Amino acid sequence: MSRAYRSDDASEQQYGPWLDQLEALVPSGARVLDLGCGCGVPVARRLARSFDVIGVDLSSEQIARARELVPAATFICEDMATLSFPDESFGAITAFYSLIHLPLDEQPVLLRNIARWLQRGGVFMTTVGHGAWTGREKDWLGVSGAEMWWSHADADTYRRWLIDAGLRIESEAFVPEGTGGHTFFRSARP
Repeated sequence: MSRAYRSDDASEQQYGPWLDQLEALVPSGARVLDLGCGCGVPVARRLARSFDVIGVDLSSEQIARARELVPAATFICEDMATLSFPDESFGAITAFYSLIHLPLDEQPVLLRNIARWLQRGGVFMTTVGHGAWTGREKDWLGVSGAEMWWSHADADTYRRWLIDAGLRIESEAFVPEGTGGHTFFRSARP
């Protein structure tokens, strides 16, 4: 499943402009947390050139690949919903297409933790649901027996959750995908 989702040499595609923003806003050498890092490509691979990157993913296969593909970063195999870091540990945190794989009731709790883990002025970038939907797809990406599960709130709910967590939303954009899409948020800890 890991390789069906993303190849070792996957391009940055839509991630590129988001990573450009992060690099422009966060001082070189800062600690960056990548939640749902997958195999480390493309996010950790690019950010590890300029930052001290810690990637987290639930999949041991993804983490094994990430350690091989991005040796300059640190990778942890753990559930992002149960992580614990000291307050103000990171200059930036990313969660691209990953929060939407947690149950809805765990997402606002994690967002509050993210706000605590960010340093003052730290940047949080995420892609979340645009419309509310919870469901699963069997044989995901054509892989027999692979099942993927999603749990999206709508963009208005995510906007409220980010603000309630103590983050200031700095930009927002619709990210089209198939017949629907996601919402990209860039926020910061004031």
